[in-house]
Amino acid sequence: MENQAVHRPNASSAGRLSRRALLAGLAGWTVAPVAFAQAGETPLEALTRSQAVREWQQKFDAGTNAAQAERIKSETPLLSPETVAAIEAAIPQLQAQQARGGWPKIKSSMRLKVGSRSDAVPRLRERLVASGDMSPEQARMGYHDTFDSYVDSAVRHFQVRHGLRPDGIVDDTVIEVMNVPIETRISQLEMNLVRIRSMSGFLGERYIFMNIPGAELEMVEQGRVIERHNAVVGKIDRQTPVLTSQVREINFHPYWHVPVSIIKKDLIPKMQTEPDYLAKNHIRIFDGRGQEVPPQAVDWNSAQALQYQFRQDPGGDNAMSTVKVTFPNKDDVYMHDTPFKDLFGDNNRFYSSGCMRIQNIQGLVTWLLRDTAGWTPEAVADALANGQRLDAKLKTPVPVYINYITAWATTEGAIHFRDDIYNKDGVGMLVAQE
Repeated sequence: MENQAVHRPNASSAGRLSRRALLAGLAGWTVAPVAFAQAGETPLEALTRSQAVREWQQKFDAGTNAAQAERIKSETPLLSPETVAAIEAAIPQLQAQQARGGWPKIKSSMRLKVGSRSDAVPRLRERLVASGDMSPEQARMGYHDTFDSYVDSAVRHFQVRHGLRPDGIVDDTVIEVMNVPIETRISQLEMNLVRIRSMSGFLGERYIFMNIPGAELEMVEQGRVIERHNAVVGKIDRQTPVLTSQVREINFHPYWHVPVSIIKKDLIPKMQTEPDYLAKNHIRIFDGRGQEVPPQAVDWNSAQALQYQFRQDPGGDNAMSTVKVTFPNKDDVYMHDTPFKDLFGDNNRFYSSGCMRIQNIQGLVTWLLRDTAGWTPEAVADALANGQRLDAKLKTPVPVYINYITAWATTEGAIHFRDDIYNKDGVGMLVAQE
């Protein structure tokens, strides 16, 4: 269920949410410290060096980031026997690190970035070495108290593994992420190992997997990930459910039927303060006989509105934008496009009312309709662009799995963590829920 047209967080609230959800952090350890760990993540362009790096004249090993970026990929599905084996190998490595004292705590009164000089940088180097994001040899290069390009590259590597925007800046959030105790991370890995084991059998020749805490979708074919897409998933009080189903139909330029929960929590309060809200968002009211009801006929200070159906017209303002990916489920959730593309770049993408907004959804829809007669890539592009209502049934339904995985390892040697946003891990993490 979605509420994009009803509620969109402003910049300040989004910032608070991002910091809140990441408060518990996402610290990690890499099985092979010298070989920089890889895992399938968001596009590699995000790992290119920031403008600050390019402008800093005193450069140490300027090619490090570019070479590393080429290795931050994995074709191994998260739900796979290979991932199970990687986690089983990683847990003893973390336990060994725990026996050596865990990892150093980071403290800094200033934001650290390339070019910074601070007494905190030597300890930052130690922390990055302890988690395998930086080799001991690189840690000894340059001036020890200077945040050089080696540190910048290692910080970005750390951020990528933990689902953070890889900007190379060590701010309060990154420090909180680094300071999560290793004991917590071991428990988190053990908990998620059970979840992944239960779903590591044969899931289909091709399927979709949505990882809720990672807010990321995998398109899997013949046992390999062919694409990954960022997503926006349910907020803490309107969670995206764990489920298994099959994608059976694609709806181009659909109507949006507003769920009762959103009518109650969002529409009624909005109409009490903004009487023209429905008109501005092209939302119409219908009674049980299908007759349209003018907003002026509804008592918005009572529960009368709950007797009606609310439907948003197709178009640019529609909560689902151009397309909806449907699959049967008791929670009536689905995947869809969004008019708010900027949210896909956030560290924290928990903004929806349970449904899943997919970045670059055209690629997903084209792949789903690949075997359906008449649905060439050009036909999909035309259907998205022409604005006409159209439904397309898949020739062969494609399995979809939605689950909750906050920690995993890859065959390339990286351990990933995401925030336990719904507080399901049971490891005592602090997830502030305002």
